[in-house]
Amino acid sequence: MGGGSERVGGSEGTGAPEGDVYDWFRRGVQLLDQRHPAAAVQLLARAAEAEPDSRSIREALARAQFDTGSYAAALESFRAVALADPSDDYAQFGWGVAAARLGDFESSAEHLALAVAMRPENAHYRAALRQTRATLAARAGAFGPLLPGAPGRLAPPEEPDGAE
Repeated sequence: MGGGSERVGGSEGTGAPEGDVYDWFRRGVQLLDQRHPAAAVQLLARAAEAEPDSRSIREALARAQFDTGSYAAALESFRAVALADPSDDYAQFGWGVAAARLGDFESSAEHLALAVAMRPENAHYRAALRQTRATLAARAGAFGPLLPGAPGRLAPPEEPDGAE
């Protein structure tokens, strides 16, 4: 995270938090670990503005955004990390899970499959991919027609009068 060693005072009217970019990153990750993702987003977004090429800051920001339910923002942050380093399995996983939360199961399956290919031993990656693929299969009707009375089942069309 080069270039982030400049000290910034928060009490000088700039609105910036105290410390340098690395301090913001460390405090943001600590807040995220303590289950305060909204507060973490504030610090990590500031750090990402100061160090836009830092994948570690961007990944922590993506996690915080995801945990606050900001799935579109999380997807973009995970995407930025994955595009900077396509072999980053966690960024691919995050991209896939965020895409699923946004209802884009095709994209989700693609990125989760990449994560699983890179780390096949990771049970979380495999479970997320199975769930996404099951959703895609269900939407494609792979499990057969819905039974009468099932939610989402449409009634068969009525026959015109005189038809047998």
